[in-house]
Amino acid sequence: MARSKTNRVIYASRGYLVDNDPKPTVENIKKHMKIYPYTPGGVGTSIVTALEGKVKLEANPQVPETKFVEASGKAFNTIPPSDYSFFEIINANVQDEPADSYNAELAGQLAAIGIVKGKEFKPDDRMKKILTDAAAVGNAASRALNWRFSGPHPDWSYYPDSMWGNMLWQGGANFETPPPMITKEGLFDPLPPTGARTLDSKTAFYYGYTLDSPGMIMRLPKAGSQYLMGFLDANKNDLDGGKTYKVRLPKDIPAAAFWSFTLYDNQSRSMLQTPQGYPRAGSQSYPSPAAEAAADGSTTIYFRSDPTRGRETRQLDTDHAWQGLVHAPSPLQPAGAVLHKGVAVERNRTRSLMVGMWEQY
Repeated sequence: MARSKTNRVIYASRGYLVDNDPKPTVENIKKHMKIYPYTPGGVGTSIVTALEGKVKLEANPQVPETKFVEASGKAFNTIPPSDYSFFEIINANVQDEPADSYNAELAGQLAAIGIVKGKEFKPDDRMKKILTDAAAVGNAASRALNWRFSGPHPDWSYYPDSMWGNMLWQGGANFETPPPMITKEGLFDPLPPTGARTLDSKTAFYYGYTLDSPGMIMRLPKAGSQYLMGFLDANKNDLDGGKTYKVRLPKDIPAAAFWSFTLYDNQSRSMLQTPQGYPRAGSQSYPSPAAEAAADGSTTIYFRSDPTRGRETRQLDTDHAWQGLVHAPSPLQPAGAVLHKGVAVERNRTRSLMVGMWEQY
Protein backbone atom coordinates (compact mmCIF):
# COMPACT_ATOMS: atom_id res chain seq x y z
CA MET A 1 0.00 0.00 0.00
CA ALA A 2 1.26 3.47 -0.86
CA ARG A 3 -0.27 6.79 0.05
CA SER A 4 0.03 9.72 -2.33
CA LYS A 5 0.81 13.20 -1.02
CA THR A 6 -1.05 14.75 -3.93
CA ASN A 7 -4.60 14.77 -5.23
CA ARG A 8 -3.44 13.93 -8.74
CA VAL A 9 -1.53 10.74 -9.46
CA ILE A 10 0.12 9.44 -12.62
CA TYR A 11 0.67 5.71 -13.01
CA ALA A 12 2.91 4.56 -15.84
CA SER A 13 3.49 1.08 -17.17
CA ARG A 14 4.65 -0.48 -20.41
CA GLY A 15 2.75 -3.10 -22.39
CA TYR A 16 4.67 -5.28 -24.81
CA LEU A 17 3.50 -6.44 -28.20
CA VAL A 18 2.73 -10.09 -28.79
CA ASP A 19 4.03 -11.20 -32.19
CA ASN A 20 4.08 -7.51 -33.21
CA ASP A 21 0.40 -7.22 -32.33
CA PRO A 22 -0.77 -4.79 -29.59
CA LYS A 23 -4.26 -6.30 -29.25
CA PRO A 24 -3.45 -9.12 -26.78
CA THR A 25 -1.70 -6.66 -24.48
CA VAL A 26 -4.59 -4.19 -24.67
CA GLU A 27 -7.07 -6.94 -23.84
CA ASN A 28 -4.92 -8.10 -20.91
CA ILE A 29 -4.74 -4.59 -19.46
CA LYS A 30 -8.47 -4.00 -19.79
CA LYS A 31 -9.21 -7.35 -18.18
CA HIS A 32 -6.89 -7.09 -15.18
CA MET A 33 -6.18 -3.43 -14.43
CA LYS A 34 -8.70 -2.03 -11.95
CA ILE A 35 -8.64 1.58 -10.78
CA TYR A 36 -11.29 2.71 -8.30
CA PRO A 37 -11.60 4.76 -5.09
CA TYR A 38 -10.11 3.31 -1.95
CA THR A 39 -12.62 2.27 0.71
CA PRO A 40 -11.42 2.67 4.33
CA GLY A 41 -11.64 -0.68 6.09
CA GLY A 42 -11.26 -2.73 2.93
CA VAL A 43 -8.23 -4.26 1.29
CA GLY A 44 -5.21 -2.05 1.89
CA THR A 45 -6.28 -0.90 5.34
CA SER A 46 -3.62 -1.69 7.92
CA ILE A 47 -4.41 -3.22 11.29
CA VAL A 48 -2.65 -0.27 12.92
CA THR A 49 -5.13 2.08 11.26
CA ALA A 50 -8.06 -0.02 12.44
CA LEU A 51 -6.71 -0.05 16.01
CA GLU A 52 -7.14 3.72 16.13
CA GLY A 53 -10.88 3.06 16.33
CA LYS A 54 -11.86 5.21 13.39
CA VAL A 55 -12.17 2.55 10.69
CA LYS A 56 -14.14 -0.72 10.75
CA LEU A 57 -12.52 -3.63 8.98
CA GLU A 58 -14.91 -5.04 6.41
CA ALA A 59 -15.00 -6.63 3.01
CA ASN A 60 -14.40 -4.51 -0.04
CA PRO A 61 -17.49 -3.23 -1.81
CA GLN A 62 -18.13 -4.45 -5.34
CA VAL A 63 -15.38 -3.22 -7.64
CA PRO A 64 -16.82 -0.83 -10.22
CA GLU A 65 -15.93 -1.22 -13.86
CA THR A 66 -12.81 0.68 -14.87
CA LYS A 67 -13.38 3.19 -17.63
CA PHE A 68 -10.62 3.26 -20.25
CA VAL A 69 -10.24 6.41 -22.32
CA GLU A 70 -8.97 5.84 -25.84
CA ALA A 71 -6.22 8.41 -26.41
CA SER A 72 -4.72 7.04 -29.63
CA GLY A 73 -4.55 9.72 -32.26
CA LYS A 74 -5.38 12.44 -29.75
CA ALA A 75 -3.21 15.51 -29.27
CA PHE A 76 -2.79 17.77 -26.28
CA ASN A 77 -0.28 20.38 -25.24
CA THR A 78 2.28 19.22 -22.69
CA ILE A 79 4.69 22.14 -23.06
CA PRO A 80 4.87 24.45 -20.04
CA PRO A 81 5.13 28.15 -20.88
CA SER A 82 8.47 29.97 -20.68
CA ASP A 83 7.10 33.33 -19.58
CA TYR A 84 5.39 34.78 -16.49
CA SER A 85 2.38 32.46 -16.93
CA PHE A 86 4.65 29.57 -15.90
CA PHE A 87 4.45 30.82 -12.31
CA GLU A 88 0.67 31.15 -12.58
CA ILE A 89 0.52 27.45 -13.39
CA ILE A 90 2.75 26.65 -10.43
CA ASN A 91 0.52 28.73 -8.17
CA ALA A 92 -2.59 26.93 -9.42
CA ASN A 93 -0.98 23.61 -8.57
CA VAL A 94 0.06 24.79 -5.11
CA GLN A 95 -3.50 25.91 -4.40
CA ASP A 96 -5.03 22.65 -5.65
CA GLU A 97 -2.74 20.28 -3.75
CA PRO A 98 -2.24 19.69 0.00
CA ALA A 99 0.15 22.08 1.72
CA ASP A 100 2.68 19.33 2.45
CA SER A 101 2.75 17.92 -1.09
CA TYR A 102 5.80 20.08 -1.84
CA ASN A 103 8.91 19.54 0.26
CA ALA A 104 9.63 22.33 2.72
CA GLU A 105 12.68 23.61 0.84
CA LEU A 106 10.84 24.00 -2.46
CA ALA A 107 7.76 25.42 -0.75
CA GLY A 108 10.01 27.99 0.88
CA GLN A 109 11.46 29.07 -2.46
CA LEU A 110 7.96 29.48 -3.88
CA ALA A 111 6.85 31.42 -0.81
CA ALA A 112 9.76 33.82 -1.35
CA ILE A 113 8.20 34.92 -4.64
CA GLY A 114 4.66 35.06 -3.30
CA ILE A 115 3.32 31.58 -4.08
CA VAL A 116 1.81 30.30 -0.81
CA LYS A 117 -0.93 27.78 -0.18
CA GLY A 118 -4.16 29.57 0.74
CA LYS A 119 -2.93 33.03 -0.29
CA GLU A 120 -3.52 35.06 -3.43
CA PHE A 121 -0.60 35.22 -5.84
CA LYS A 122 -0.54 38.86 -6.87
CA PRO A 123 2.93 40.12 -7.78
CA ASP A 124 3.39 43.77 -8.71
CA ASP A 125 4.73 44.91 -12.09
CA ARG A 126 8.32 44.83 -10.89
CA MET A 127 8.04 41.23 -9.68
CA LYS A 128 6.22 40.19 -12.86
CA LYS A 129 9.15 41.45 -14.91
CA ILE A 130 11.60 39.57 -12.69
CA LEU A 131 9.58 36.36 -12.99
CA THR A 132 9.22 36.77 -16.76
CA ASP A 133 13.00 37.06 -17.11
CA ALA A 134 13.51 34.15 -14.71
CA ALA A 135 11.25 31.87 -16.76
CA ALA A 136 13.09 32.74 -19.98
CA VAL A 137 16.52 32.21 -18.42
CA GLY A 138 15.41 28.98 -16.78
CA ASN A 139 14.09 27.70 -20.10
CA ALA A 140 17.32 28.59 -21.90
CA ALA A 141 19.51 27.04 -19.20
CA SER A 142 17.47 23.83 -19.25
CA ARG A 143 17.65 23.58 -23.04
CA ALA A 144 21.40 24.13 -22.98
CA LEU A 145 21.93 21.41 -20.39
CA ASN A 146 19.74 18.97 -22.29
CA TRP A 147 20.98 19.65 -25.82
CA ARG A 148 24.63 20.42 -25.07
CA PHE A 149 25.50 18.09 -22.22
CA SER A 150 28.87 17.11 -23.74
CA GLY A 151 30.33 20.49 -22.76
CA PRO A 152 29.60 20.84 -19.05
CA HIS A 153 28.93 17.14 -18.45
CA PRO A 154 31.04 14.75 -20.56
CA ASP A 155 30.34 12.21 -17.81
CA TRP A 156 26.80 11.89 -19.18
CA SER A 157 28.15 10.34 -22.40
CA TYR A 158 27.81 6.61 -22.89
CA TYR A 159 31.49 6.41 -23.77
CA PRO A 160 34.18 9.14 -24.07
CA ASP A 161 33.43 11.92 -26.58
CA SER A 162 30.13 10.33 -27.60
CA MET A 163 27.14 12.41 -28.65
CA TRP A 164 24.92 9.72 -27.15
CA GLY A 165 24.36 9.87 -23.44
CA ASN A 166 22.01 9.97 -20.48
CA MET A 167 22.07 12.43 -17.59
CA LEU A 168 20.92 9.72 -15.19
CA TRP A 169 24.43 8.25 -15.16
CA GLN A 170 25.44 11.10 -12.85
CA GLY A 171 22.97 10.75 -10.02
CA GLY A 172 20.68 7.86 -10.88
CA ALA A 173 16.89 8.02 -10.80
CA ASN A 174 16.92 10.03 -7.57
CA PHE A 175 19.52 12.53 -8.83
CA GLU A 176 21.82 11.90 -5.90
CA THR A 177 23.88 8.70 -6.31
CA PRO A 178 24.87 7.01 -9.61
CA PRO A 179 23.17 3.68 -10.40
CA PRO A 180 24.70 0.62 -8.68
CA MET A 181 27.56 -1.30 -10.19
CA ILE A 182 27.28 -5.02 -10.91
CA THR A 183 29.61 -7.62 -9.40
CA LYS A 184 31.07 -10.55 -11.33
CA GLU A 185 28.50 -12.72 -9.56
CA GLY A 186 25.67 -10.60 -10.98
CA LEU A 187 24.78 -8.89 -7.70
CA PHE A 188 23.96 -5.21 -7.37
CA ASP A 189 26.78 -3.28 -5.73
CA PRO A 190 25.29 0.03 -4.53
CA LEU A 191 27.55 3.05 -4.56
CA PRO A 192 27.81 5.11 -1.36
CA PRO A 193 25.34 8.02 -1.13
CA THR A 194 26.77 11.37 -2.13
CA GLY A 195 24.35 13.41 -0.05
CA ALA A 196 24.13 16.03 -2.80
CA ARG A 197 21.43 16.54 -5.39
CA THR A 198 22.76 16.53 -8.97
CA LEU A 199 20.81 19.61 -9.99
CA ASP A 200 22.11 19.83 -13.57
CA SER A 201 21.05 16.28 -14.38
CA LYS A 202 17.68 16.79 -12.68
CA THR A 203 17.07 20.00 -14.61
CA ALA A 204 18.08 18.47 -17.93
CA PHE A 205 16.02 15.33 -17.44
CA TYR A 206 12.77 16.94 -16.38
CA TYR A 207 13.04 19.60 -19.06
CA GLY A 208 12.84 17.00 -21.80
CA TYR A 209 11.16 14.01 -20.17
CA THR A 210 8.27 13.28 -17.84
CA LEU A 211 9.24 10.72 -15.24
CA ASP A 212 12.04 8.36 -14.35
CA SER A 213 12.65 5.21 -12.32
CA PRO A 214 15.66 3.09 -11.29
CA GLY A 215 14.68 0.65 -14.03
CA MET A 216 15.48 3.26 -16.67
CA ILE A 217 19.19 3.37 -15.89
CA MET A 218 20.47 -0.14 -15.28
CA ARG A 219 23.91 -1.66 -15.71
CA LEU A 220 22.62 -5.24 -15.47
CA PRO A 221 21.84 -7.08 -18.72
CA LYS A 222 18.30 -8.41 -19.08
CA ALA A 223 16.89 -6.12 -16.41
CA GLY A 224 15.15 -2.79 -16.79
CA SER A 225 15.73 -0.41 -19.66
CA GLN A 226 18.36 1.92 -20.95
CA TYR A 227 17.84 5.16 -22.85
CA LEU A 228 20.41 6.99 -24.93
CA MET A 229 19.71 10.49 -26.23
CA GLY A 230 21.51 12.20 -29.10
CA PHE A 231 21.15 15.74 -30.44
CA LEU A 232 24.16 16.23 -32.72
CA ASP A 233 25.57 14.50 -35.79
CA ALA A 234 29.01 12.90 -36.07
CA ASN A 235 30.56 16.33 -36.66
CA LYS A 236 28.84 17.72 -33.56
CA ASN A 237 26.43 19.85 -35.58
CA ASP A 238 22.72 20.22 -34.87
CA LEU A 239 20.50 17.63 -36.50
CA ASP A 240 18.84 19.40 -39.41
CA GLY A 241 15.41 18.33 -40.63
CA GLY A 242 16.44 19.30 -44.19
CA LYS A 243 19.15 16.63 -44.32
CA THR A 244 19.23 12.86 -44.52
CA TYR A 245 20.92 10.87 -41.77
CA LYS A 246 21.62 7.23 -41.22
CA VAL A 247 22.27 5.21 -38.11
CA ARG A 248 23.81 1.75 -38.33
CA LEU A 249 23.03 -0.57 -35.46
CA PRO A 250 25.18 -3.70 -35.01
CA LYS A 251 23.84 -7.22 -35.05
CA ASP A 252 22.65 -8.91 -31.90
CA ILE A 253 21.71 -5.83 -29.90
CA PRO A 254 21.50 -7.18 -26.32
CA ALA A 255 17.82 -6.44 -25.80
CA ALA A 256 15.67 -9.33 -24.63
CA ALA A 257 12.38 -7.49 -25.15
CA PHE A 258 12.94 -4.93 -27.92
CA TRP A 259 14.99 -2.00 -29.13
CA SER A 260 13.52 1.14 -30.62
CA PHE A 261 14.87 4.23 -32.38
CA THR A 262 12.56 7.24 -32.07
CA LEU A 263 12.65 10.84 -33.30
CA TYR A 264 11.53 13.72 -31.10
CA ASP A 265 10.79 17.36 -31.81
CA ASN A 266 13.16 19.67 -29.96
CA GLN A 267 10.42 22.26 -29.50
CA SER A 268 7.64 20.10 -28.07
CA ARG A 269 9.93 17.39 -26.66
CA SER A 270 7.35 14.98 -28.05
CA MET A 271 7.39 12.58 -30.96
CA LEU A 272 7.42 14.29 -34.33
CA GLN A 273 4.05 14.59 -36.03
CA THR A 274 4.59 12.74 -39.29
CA PRO A 275 2.53 11.05 -42.00
CA GLN A 276 4.06 7.80 -40.77
CA GLY A 277 2.18 8.31 -37.51
CA TYR A 278 4.89 6.79 -35.36
CA PRO A 279 8.37 8.25 -36.03
CA ARG A 280 10.19 5.15 -34.89
CA ALA A 281 11.93 2.04 -36.08
CA GLY A 282 12.76 -0.99 -34.02
CA SER A 283 13.00 -4.71 -33.54
CA GLN A 284 9.21 -4.85 -33.37
CA SER A 285 7.93 -4.11 -36.85
CA TYR A 286 4.65 -2.53 -35.70
CA PRO A 287 3.75 0.00 -36.93
CA SER A 288 6.58 0.36 -39.47
CA PRO A 289 10.01 -1.24 -39.85
CA ALA A 290 11.58 1.90 -41.36
CA ALA A 291 14.91 0.08 -41.43
CA GLU A 292 17.08 -2.10 -43.64
CA ALA A 293 18.70 -5.34 -42.54
CA ALA A 294 22.17 -6.04 -43.95
CA ALA A 295 23.74 -9.40 -44.74
CA ASP A 296 26.09 -9.06 -41.76
CA GLY A 297 23.15 -8.81 -39.37
CA SER A 298 23.37 -5.06 -38.77
CA THR A 299 20.43 -2.70 -39.27
CA THR A 300 20.58 0.67 -41.03
CA ILE A 301 17.97 3.33 -40.31
CA TYR A 302 17.50 6.39 -42.51
CA PHE A 303 15.62 9.46 -41.42
CA ARG A 304 15.05 12.60 -43.43
CA SER A 305 12.44 15.22 -44.23
CA ASP A 306 12.00 14.86 -47.97
CA PRO A 307 11.04 11.33 -49.08
CA THR A 308 11.68 12.21 -52.75
CA ARG A 309 15.43 12.66 -52.24
CA GLY A 310 18.02 9.91 -52.05
CA ARG A 311 16.75 6.49 -51.03
CA GLU A 312 13.15 5.81 -51.98
CA THR A 313 12.07 3.15 -49.51
CA ARG A 314 11.96 2.16 -45.87
CA GLN A 315 12.68 5.59 -44.47
CA LEU A 316 11.78 7.09 -41.16
CA ASP A 317 10.01 10.16 -42.50
CA THR A 318 10.43 13.12 -40.14
CA ASP A 319 8.50 15.74 -42.07
CA HIS A 320 4.96 17.03 -41.83
CA ALA A 321 3.42 20.32 -42.95
CA TRP A 322 1.46 20.66 -39.69
CA GLN A 323 4.75 20.84 -37.85
CA GLY A 324 5.91 23.80 -39.95
CA LEU A 325 9.03 21.95 -41.01
CA VAL A 326 8.73 22.28 -44.78
CA HIS A 327 9.06 26.00 -45.33
CA ALA A 328 11.90 25.87 -47.85
CA PRO A 329 14.46 27.30 -48.29
CA SER A 330 14.80 27.95 -44.55
CA PRO A 331 16.58 25.14 -42.69
CA LEU A 332 14.35 22.89 -40.65
CA GLN A 333 14.35 22.72 -36.89
CA PRO A 334 16.78 20.09 -35.58
CA ALA A 335 15.30 17.07 -33.89
CA GLY A 336 16.62 14.87 -31.14
CA ALA A 337 16.76 11.11 -31.42
CA VAL A 338 16.43 8.51 -28.72
CA LEU A 339 17.63 4.94 -28.87
CA HIS A 340 15.79 2.80 -26.36
CA LYS A 341 16.78 -0.74 -25.52
CA GLY A 342 14.00 -2.59 -23.77
CA VAL A 343 16.49 -4.50 -21.65
CA ALA A 344 19.67 -2.82 -20.53
CA VAL A 345 23.23 -3.72 -21.38
CA GLU A 346 26.05 -3.19 -18.97
CA ARG A 347 27.49 0.28 -19.38
CA ASN A 348 30.87 -0.04 -21.05
CA ARG A 349 33.27 2.88 -21.04
CA THR A 350 35.13 1.43 -24.03
CA ARG A 351 34.03 1.55 -27.65
CA SER A 352 33.70 -2.21 -27.95
CA LEU A 353 29.90 -2.27 -27.74
CA MET A 354 29.35 0.93 -29.65
CA VAL A 355 31.60 0.98 -32.71
CA GLY A 356 29.54 1.68 -35.83
CA MET A 357 26.36 1.84 -33.83
CA TRP A 358 25.58 5.41 -34.84
CA GLU A 359 27.51 5.89 -38.04
CA GLN A 360 27.43 9.39 -39.56
CA TYR A 361 25.18 10.65 -36.80
